[in-house]
Amino acid sequence: MGGRITKADEQLQPDPVYGNTVLSRFINCIMRDGKKAVAQRVVYAALAEIEKRTKGEPPAIEVFNQAIENVKPKVEVRSKRVGGSNYQVPMSVKPKRKQSLAFRWIINAARSEKGKPMHLRLARELYDAYNNEGKAVQTREQTHRMAEANKAFAHFAW
Repeated sequence: MGGRITKADEQLQPDPVYGNTVLSRFINCIMRDGKKAVAQRVVYAALAEIEKRTKGEPPAIEVFNQAIENVKPKVEVRSKRVGGSNYQVPMSVKPKRKQSLAFRWIINAARSEKGKPMHLRLARELYDAYNNEGKAVQTREQTHRMAEANKAFAHFAW
């Protein structure tokens, strides 16, 4: 039942340090087993690490916002069954899904790298995404390439 209206957007409080609702949603995505304090500590430590790297110019929250914007996909492929065959049909992505995909790709890229504390891996991935590089940006590029390769089936999007 996608697209149903929930209270989630109304109930989402901005995060306590930066007052940003996007960052608050990102913290909720990082959270595991309901341990929000741990997730906040990881995210704020990552933002502090970014502040150290950039020496405060630009501020860490701007780096975070730009990193999310750089990872958001414009199009994706969806599987459609037409006449007994499955086609990968390129479709534009809704804004809410763009954000959730960007979050998921950044978090998965940070979690896949082993051997360092999570806040350092997350800081590195966010900084790389800010500079249009890193695993999350590669995932977005791969998604765009798949959509480009399958644009012959775009007429199946309805």
